[in-house]
Amino acid sequence: MTPELTVLTLAALLQVVQYVLMAVPANIELGPGKTASPRDPSRLGKPMVELVSDKTGRLIRAMNNHFEALILFTLAVLVVSLGDKNTGLTAACAWTYLGARILYIPAYYFG
Repeated sequence: MTPELTVLTLAALLQVVQYVLMAVPANIELGPGKTASPRDPSRLGKPMVELVSDKTGRLIRAMNNHFEALILFTLAVLVVSLGDKNTGLTAACAWTYLGARILYIPAYYFG
């Protein structure tokens, strides 16, 4: 497996970690009745992210941000890997991406 594909796998695992980091406090704050529901704003009164504390809201937004970034990173890794254009630079860029994503979580959480 190329270094870029290894980092992509680790980035996907980071997404799972972010989901757990978000889901635990959200379930504690709102209860499973709300978090397991359709979460329609008309039913809850507001979007779910507005019903939780500021820090839990940041965890939700950080997780959503990673979903968006992971799509683009996946495309880049696939193009480099399928085109057989892996270099030390692409590997370094991939590891930099992962490091930045990891550091982003506490940075965003603590404001």
